[in-house]
Amino acid sequence: MSESKRLAGEQAIEFVEDGMVVGVGTGSTVAYFIDALARIRDRIAGVVSSSEQSTARLRGHGIEVLDLNAAGPLPLYVDGADECDPQRRLIKGGGAALTREKIIAQASERFVCIIDPAKQVDVLGRFPLPVEVIPMARSLVAREILAASGGQPVWREGVVTDNGNWVLDVHGLRIADPVALEGALNQIPGVVCVGLFARRPADVVIVGGQPPRVLR
Repeated sequence: MSESKRLAGEQAIEFVEDGMVVGVGTGSTVAYFIDALARIRDRIAGVVSSSEQSTARLRGHGIEVLDLNAAGPLPLYVDGADECDPQRRLIKGGGAALTREKIIAQASERFVCIIDPAKQVDVLGRFPLPVEVIPMARSLVAREILAASGGQPVWREGVVTDNGNWVLDVHGLRIADPVALEGALNQIPGVVCVGLFARRPADVVIVGGQPPRVLR
């Protein structure tokens, strides 16, 4: 599986153009992209990172990490996913970086998602849906999610996001309408971010393999 991730990460370099500021996501597949990006770091203007974990890896390679407010709109964002359906809609947040990932995805002209073949599903929901919540609202949000979706929220104990919040993982979902569910859960007071990337799906999905497949 690590070979598929490496192939997907390295294939994504083809979307990087000279002088770009590149949005960079989080996770094990993205780590391969960061390592590949390091080989062409002199060709790019810098990156915007979605997590402290990725920032450390990028800086370790001597890649300049910029603030999104200063960088402005981005031409390219590269990130992984926990699940991807045939419409390139995603579940993300297994690494608890979903809020910053969604912000950068929204700020980017093109979102390239890199996955291994096991992440492809016909219907989203096999992977528990992460929801970032304000700590004081954890129980309230859990009750509201149960009522709204029928899914079973489980607190990811011991995990604090880079924003200082907590994560609920919602089990038992079969998400036939990801756009509608994303909108409904976003309306619950105390929800910071829902790990459904459906209103803003990936533009391109690279599936690692021999050779990698590019889905548009």
